[in-house]
Amino acid sequence: MIIWLVVIVFFLIYFIGVGYYFTQQVLFMKTNSLEFIYQRELENFRFDENLYRSFQKESFSVQSRYGYELKGYLFEAFDTNNWVIITHGVSVNKNNSIKYAELFLKLGFNVLTYDHRRHGESGGTTTSYGYYEKYDLQTIVHYLKDLKGDIVLGIHGESMGACTMLQYAGFVEDSAAFYISDCAFSTFEKQLTYRLKMDYKLPKWAILPVSSIWLKLRNGFFIKDISPLLATNNIKKPVLFIHSKRDDYIPYTNTIHLYEANQGEKELFIAENGAHAMSLNENKEEYYSIVSSFLNNIEIEHNSL
Repeated sequence: MIIWLVVIVFFLIYFIGVGYYFTQQVLFMKTNSLEFIYQRELENFRFDENLYRSFQKESFSVQSRYGYELKGYLFEAFDTNNWVIITHGVSVNKNNSIKYAELFLKLGFNVLTYDHRRHGESGGTTTSYGYYEKYDLQTIVHYLKDLKGDIVLGIHGESMGACTMLQYAGFVEDSAAFYISDCAFSTFEKQLTYRLKMDYKLPKWAILPVSSIWLKLRNGFFIKDISPLLATNNIKKPVLFIHSKRDDYIPYTNTIHLYEANQGEKELFIAENGAHAMSLNENKEEYYSIVSSFLNNIEIEHNSL
């Protein structure tokens, strides 16, 4: 009986300790301020500040279905119905999207950038890697379409933003004319397994089953519920998949698997240079060329500045 009590106590300590600690790291990953990201991007010459300031931007706020505010900017530089929504990665914010906004503004698109839940100026208390964010993206899409009417819409996502975009298009509504997925993971389970191995030298069986239960209890979803891989199989509109070969945070093979799973019109660009989310930064001319070519191939009219 004493042995069984010891086993039960040990299991409870393990279940509570591992589950709470791991989900705390996942749900409440540290985020960076708008000021920090702006200065980081500026100091690393990732956008042209004079050009950025020359484009008029208008702030907006729209309520998420979950009760908090989603805040962002509208860059309406042209008399065109071509728009692109840009979704950023985890821990950063809409200021990380300036370089992508610059790209599409140079291609003649108007641009919307916004902060995901719990990032930047938006509300929300947890990060869910696309599970809830995909519905926030739906809210943003509907807001823009209601505001601007009949538009040709593209969505560009980086890292978690790409995962959010793919799950929106595959699980919620495939409503854009095109999508650009930059350095997404294929499944949340695969990404967590990889990070456990790289960061802690731990096998997934020791952490993920318990943590998945805790995620469900604390935030309403299991690990398996976050799967861009399943989503991309449902996307019919054209998708450009991008990743850096040297990415050691989310290996580029994730994007290969996403590309192979997609059944619609698609293109693939594996950049030779750059770490995670650095494909544009380290391959700027080629990145611009690939995006422009992709738009030409799917017959989206655009005019480069």
